[in-house]
Amino acid sequence: MKGSFSKSFNQISEKTEVIKIPLRVGGIQPFSTLDYPNHLSAVIFCQGCSWRCRYCHNAQLQSFTSLKQLKLGWKGVLDFLESRRNCLEGVVFSGGEPILQPHLIDAIHDVKNMGFKIGLHSGGASERLFSKVLSHVDWVGLDVKSSLEKYPEITGVPKSGIHAWKCVRLLLESGVPYECRTTVHCMLHSKEEIWDIAKNLHQLGVRHYGIQFFQEKGCIDKKLTQEKSRLFLDAEFYDMVKKLFDTFIIR
Repeated sequence: MKGSFSKSFNQISEKTEVIKIPLRVGGIQPFSTLDYPNHLSAVIFCQGCSWRCRYCHNAQLQSFTSLKQLKLGWKGVLDFLESRRNCLEGVVFSGGEPILQPHLIDAIHDVKNMGFKIGLHSGGASERLFSKVLSHVDWVGLDVKSSLEKYPEITGVPKSGIHAWKCVRLLLESGVPYECRTTVHCMLHSKEEIWDIAKNLHQLGVRHYGIQFFQEKGCIDKKLTQEKSRLFLDAEFYDMVKKLFDTFIIR
């Protein structure tokens, strides 16, 4: 998942009365041009994830309980968004894994009623929960971390790939605009595997795909951060992948 925390929101939240929150919020990024394509958006980072992805750059959001999170009130988030109605187009729910939040749909409607379009970043940790949220959002960025069999090597969770690849199918069936994307690291992926992922997505009907390179900042897996080599994907490879999709982006 992309984005980082903003110190400016901490200043806003300190002035806001803390109430019982319907959503576990770990932080907010006030402005982003990358997290929701073609929309200036704010990003709400949901606290908690059931996976422990080795390359995660928001590892502080993995735990479902956080003293930092408890200081943030949902009213404070809404007050902030109210102050940005005239300059933001969308709000993205990211994480962590937002679909694991029991009050996510309620929170989405709070924000949607303010006139914002809704984006969702998800790894597809649960096809049941993912399917419930799809009809409430306007765009989805879905992480496709690896081939189905290799998912546990990245997430640390057995059979996690089964859920994620089922979510790809659900997303396509929903008709919601989307982007599927894969974060790559030379210790976790090979060129051959990335090609297999791209081909499998193409065969399922995915038309929008992106490749993101590992970001060292925030990652707590020392084996990954100490490896300075970068997975080599040449221009010929990119051209092959690009031909499979209507849109293809490299970050």
